[in-house]
Amino acid sequence: MTKEQEVMLTRIQKYAEEVMADIDPQKTRISYQLEQLKPIMETIAKEQGRPVEDIFIEYMDLASEFSVQQDQKFKEDFKDFDL
Repeated sequence: MTKEQEVMLTRIQKYAEEVMADIDPQKTRISYQLEQLKPIMETIAKEQGRPVEDIFIEYMDLASEFSVQQDQKFKEDFKDFDL
């Protein structure tokens, strides 16, 4: 993940924390969650001169990559525990 991608992911995540603070992501449709993120994705798309669809796709890829990294870090941190 490049520094620019990391900044974009962090920006979208912070926005999500604000606008979806009361939403349980496990119980809320993905389509609804993405609709809530649309304003920040449109802003980023305009800033970068790219289609919002490209920002959406990149965000989904980066979020998946971030999730895998977090899972690996968790496993590494707790490898000495018998879970």
